[in-house]
Amino acid sequence: MTVSAGTLTFNHMVEYTVDPLNLVFHSLADSTRRDMLRRLSRAEQTIGELARPYAISLAAIAKHINVLEKAGLVTKERKGKEKVVAIVPETIQTAEAHLSEYEKLWAARYDALEALLTDDTTRKTQWRRSKSRSRKTRRT
Repeated sequence: MTVSAGTLTFNHMVEYTVDPLNLVFHSLADSTRRDMLRRLSRAEQTIGELARPYAISLAAIAKHINVLEKAGLVTKERKGKEKVVAIVPETIQTAEAHLSEYEKLWAARYDALEALLTDDTTRKTQWRRSKSRSRKTRRT
């Protein structure tokens, strides 16, 4: 099996395309990578600067950065002796657009549920009022 630019090839016979969003959400599943992205959203950083707050090896940091890079969330560029990592906002915007579709769906469902609950509450209130009126009428 070989992996290259979002395509999996098995025995050079069958080709499967990997959805780029799968790579994005996989990379966002890790809290260290999410934190790195948060920090990179403020300013680009060298690998050493990115590694500073974490109690893990530089090799582990490099692996995290590679996962983010394969997902298209960051880019690495050599500047002098150091590699600088920068965020790719377009990829995050694509993921946000995908999630906003679910937000719209669930907002509509919650609105419908709220309408049902409000209608049900109104009916119960009306029923209680009519029931109490009928009791008063019977007693007289």
